[in-house]
Amino acid sequence: MQATMKNFLLLACVVLFGLNSDAQTENYWTQKSNFGGLKRERAISFTALGLAFVGTGVDTAETVKNDLWSYDPIADSWTQKANMPGVPRRNAFAFSANDKGYVGTGYSQAESILGVELSDFWEYTPTTNTWTQKTSYPFPIYFSTAFSINGKGYVCGGKIGPSSYTPSMYEYNPVTDTWTPRASFPGGVRYQLCSFVIDNSAYVGLGTDEDLYRNDFWEYKPSLDQWIQKADLPASERANTHTFTLGSRGFVCMGTNGGYLDDLWEYNPFSNAWSVRATYGGSKRKGGVGFALNGRGYVGTGKGFDGKKDSFYEYTPGAWVGMEENEIAQFEIYPNPAQNTIHLNTTSTSIQRVEICNMQGEIVYTSEMAASLNIQELETGLYFLLAKNAKGEILGNEKLIVR
Repeated sequence: MQATMKNFLLLACVVLFGLNSDAQTENYWTQKSNFGGLKRERAISFTALGLAFVGTGVDTAETVKNDLWSYDPIADSWTQKANMPGVPRRNAFAFSANDKGYVGTGYSQAESILGVELSDFWEYTPTTNTWTQKTSYPFPIYFSTAFSINGKGYVCGGKIGPSSYTPSMYEYNPVTDTWTPRASFPGGVRYQLCSFVIDNSAYVGLGTDEDLYRNDFWEYKPSLDQWIQKADLPASERANTHTFTLGSRGFVCMGTNGGYLDDLWEYNPFSNAWSVRATYGGSKRKGGVGFALNGRGYVGTGKGFDGKKDSFYEYTPGAWVGMEENEIAQFEIYPNPAQNTIHLNTTSTSIQRVEICNMQGEIVYTSEMAASLNIQELETGLYFLLAKNAKGEILGNEKLIVR
């Protein structure tokens, strides 16, 4: 049944993308306790033993920090931990492996003309709250991205000097305390890029090359030391984003394209497709941190229009994040672009409901599944059409252009 204006107004009260109309049960943000180290940008984060750890970066006095704080999601509280040894730093990399955190490199001052690039590398043990120096990264670097797969860490891209960048990637083995070069990032030199891990693959992209913000994404398979190009982020090119992984989905949140952004995008590796999700609960920002704990995503700190931030928000996803490939419905929209009517072609018998959302994640149209849908009330623009089952779970999504 076509959505009436009355239905639209009711749905517009629920601006979070993908929510059921009877309760706020999925796809929304909740404010949590502010970061214990006060306002901060360009910090690092990692998770271990059910806790998140956030530290280093630049405070409101433009002072570079070396502190570390743990976050307990159950108590919603922050606790200061042992400072990171070595010089204070910003734009370092961090990853976790085998219940330990690893932090390294970075830059020693808030202003690039005053400091130096760093190459030292440290291991943090949460159970003893101690740091141990490890083999330095092969060369000084900052603005890189890092991730871990199967107990090994990977560091990709970064800035190595004034107007000098790299596509290189190195693998760290904690058992042997050694760095090994791996296949370079195929998107070219890149810094301020991001990454997330799903199963045994990493997904790396965005950031800035020598001149431009980018929106490309690539899958890295460590077992093959191989890169595969994936779907571009269907939104503004950007850098300094925040990422986390929930279930079988990766998330990219906010960042900068010259200004500040507040959107959230979810990547589905099975369909190689992106979907817009609920807009960030706080203000627009870049250069904060993101991590996942207990099936929830967390994004906080960073810098916005009015300065540095200490606020943190928790993201609750939809049930679809756990869906596997065989649960995803394939369907086709035609014509696309469309004006007044669209037709849906699918062999799936599980699709019971259709919703259309705008780029802000607002549901602007809802209908029972039908072969044809009247979309005359939709304004010209880009939308996403969601196919849902009887439980309200998303089975698939497709981009829709309305002329």
